[in-house]
Amino acid sequence: MAPSVPRTRAAAALRMKQIALDNQGRTIRRLRAQLATDRRGLAATKKELKETQVALEASHKVIAGLTEIGLSMSKKIEKMKVKKQLVRANHVECHQKFQARIHEAEDSMQAQHLLIEALVDEKDSLFQTIHGLQEANNAPSPFDDDWEEEPEEEPEEEEIEDIPLGEGEIDDEYDIF
Repeated sequence: MAPSVPRTRAAAALRMKQIALDNQGRTIRRLRAQLATDRRGLAATKKELKETQVALEASHKVIAGLTEIGLSMSKKIEKMKVKKQLVRANHVECHQKFQARIHEAEDSMQAQHLLIEALVDEKDSLFQTIHGLQEANNAPSPFDDDWEEEPEEEPEEEEIEDIPLGEGEIDDEYDIF
C-alpha cells in the first residue's frame, strides 16, 4: 500500500487544485458577468448624465434669456413710470390752465353783467330825463302810453363747476404700481 498512498495524495492534491481552478473560473465568470452588468449600468448612467448635462445647459440658456427679458421689462416699466409721471404733471398743468381760463371767463362775464346793468340804469335815467324835459316843455310824449318797460330779467348764469384735480382724461388702465 505504500506505493498507492503517494499516488492518492498526489491525485487528491491534483483534484483539490482542479476544484480550486474550477472555483476560480466560476468566480472569474461571475465577476466578468458582474463587470459587464456594471459597464452596461455605467453606460446607461453616463448617457443619462450626458442628457442631464444637455438639459441643464438648455435650462441655463432659458434662464439667461428670461433674465434678459426681465431686465428689459424692468427698463420698460421704469420708462412707463417716468412717462406716467410726465402725463400726470401735464394733466395737472392743463387742469390749472383750464381752471384759470374758467375763472377769467367768469370774471369777464361778471364785468360784462355789471356793465350791462350800468347801461340799463343809464338808459332808464336818460328816458326819465327826456320824459322830464318833454313834460317841462309841454311837448308830446314820443312814447305811446301802452309802451311798457320790459321787466328786467337777470340772465341765468351757467355755473361752471371746478373739475376736481385727479379726475379727467387720464386712464389708469396700465397702473401696475
